Amino acid sequence: MSFLRKKSIASMLMEKQSAGSGGLKKELGVFDLTMLGVGCVVGTGIFVLTGVAAAQHAGPGLILSFALAGIVCAFCALCYAEFASMVPVSGSAYTYSYATFGELIAWILGWDLILEYGFAASMVASGWSGYFQGLIAGFGFTIPPTISSAFDPANGTYVDLPAILIVLTLTFIVSRGSKESSRLNSIMVIVKIAVIILFIVVGAFYVKPGNWQPFMPFGFSGVVTGAATAFLSYIGFDAVATAAEEVKNPQKDLPRGILWSLVICSILYVLVTAVLTGIVPYQLLDVKNPVAFALQYINQTWVAGFISLGAIVGITTVLFVLLFGQTRLLYAIGRDGLLPKRLAKLNAKTGAPSSSTWVTGIVVAIFAGLIPLNKLADLVSIGTLFAFISVSLGVVILRRTRPDLKRSFKVPLVPWIPLLAVVTCGYLLISLPGITWIAFLIWMAIGLAIYFSYGYKHSGLSGESSRKAGK
Repeated sequence: MSFLRKKSIASMLMEKQSAGSGGLKKELGVFDLTMLGVGCVVGTGIFVLTGVAAAQHAGPGLILSFALAGIVCAFCALCYAEFASMVPVSGSAYTYSYATFGELIAWILGWDLILEYGFAASMVASGWSGYFQGLIAGFGFTIPPTISSAFDPANGTYVDLPAILIVLTLTFIVSRGSKESSRLNSIMVIVKIAVIILFIVVGAFYVKPGNWQPFMPFGFSGVVTGAATAFLSYIGFDAVATAAEEVKNPQKDLPRGILWSLVICSILYVLVTAVLTGIVPYQLLDVKNPVAFALQYINQTWVAGFISLGAIVGITTVLFVLLFGQTRLLYAIGRDGLLPKRLAKLNAKTGAPSSSTWVTGIVVAIFAGLIPLNKLADLVSIGTLFAFISVSLGVVILRRTRPDLKRSFKVPLVPWIPLLAVVTCGYLLISLPGITWIAFLIWMAIGLAIYFSYGYKHSGLSGESSRKAGK
């Protein structure tokens, strides 16, 4: 079937090489990649999602939720690392699926990743707005309610203006190129880690073990649902993979960047969650800024103010990396012709995909400004889990069909580790609420309509596309 036509790995590598000076600039090393991963992974879960997940799903058992999500993610990260060492091309799971499963599946994964990155960025921008408003409130400034939060006329809010402004500001920074952006990101990541350590040290003295009782108020199923929701916190290494074409030595540096970022972040997540739920009864944590709220709860207002400032810096790095990953994904899909080729056009001065960058920024700003935070989290998780399953299966398939491919990093114990990734991700998928599945299926239906009405005809592998190019 022609809609399952595959793009060979050799052609992907040749296409990237032939781009030469007209392609994305190779400017990133293993430190930059690790900082990109930490920048994206640490922040979403700690500063935004911990409160919602604890209050609505897992209670203090969120500690186990993050540990479970981290273990599942470790299996998936190993699979990503092997693919990244074989196919150092922009696009992450979309690109890997194009080589393994064929064009239609690749498009479905690409459309899925657009959902993942776009909604995750919108969600993080909403969380950023909450922390920002908390910070300026400490100085006596307040934003009018009508422009302080997403559309909810019952509560008198219509648009989240701070969220829109931060998205557009970071979009401009991303448009300046990868090296300049990653340098700023690295500085902010260091500040963020320092703030997290401060919270752990100060908060540890106020932990009341009684707050951990009952440890699993929603049962183990609540812990699993919490893990599925928290899973979006770990998509940073996926974003690292999208930067493949901008890495100096991708075969070695990409796997290292992916794995180092996951190890650092998993440790921080478990420690912060334990302290947070030990300070505040989980029922009170359903807020936009749970870490700062916890410190205000124990009257450590001076630390809370500092935490809010650090959290703003930290969440900014998450939002930056998500926007960065989305632009590189659109660049890859546009280059293949499944979306308009204009998305793959690079700015001659900065070497960045300008059209992809601004399309991403404007759409994310609209969602962040209008859609409530709790409507976004589960949709991001379902998109992430589908992407992880495809990459894990791809490793097993290519080990059998293309054992000749050069792999500078190999997943140990194949096929067992990739299959464990598939099973655990599948288990988390079925734990998500039914409404999330309905919304996801609607999103997929829209994607299929776009593919069959546009992408199939304009694909770089399409005979019709090739004939037009030859005229």
